[in-house]
Amino acid sequence: MADFAGRLLLVRVADMVCAAEAGAVREILPWQRATRIPGAPAAVAGLINVRGELVSLIDGARLLGRAAPEAVGAVVLMRWRDAAVGLTVDEVLDLVPVPEADLAARESLVGLDPAVVRAVGRYGDRTFVVLDLDALLEPLLTA
Repeated sequence: MADFAGRLLLVRVADMVCAAEAGAVREILPWQRATRIPGAPAAVAGLINVRGELVSLIDGARLLGRAAPEAVGAVVLMRWRDAAVGLTVDEVLDLVPVPEADLAARESLVGLDPAVVRAVGRYGDRTFVVLDLDALLEPLLTA
């Protein structure tokens, strides 16, 4: 399993608790409406302006095949390859230290395509999935 540098950002997307490597996260922003891009995949909510930079905004619920929330809570702004990408989430839960020994192989996950998950873990009473950003974003943003 890859080294996660010990810190993960836990977020809730619909009924799932997901984690992203802390090193990939630039900042947490309040939710904002995106300008839709004609012909873009459904999971691409559109573009937002972050201090003069156009950023692709990805709908977290649609990306993970979950029911759309009634209200989106925040945008997690991340660095993916050489671009900034925003991911809508229902709630930012915590920034937690997670030893790699506490993570299980992605094959142990039930109910989500293991190809988009790097690992499964527990923090306290929470089970979470560490998302594979390359597997999730590449089909959307490199077409």
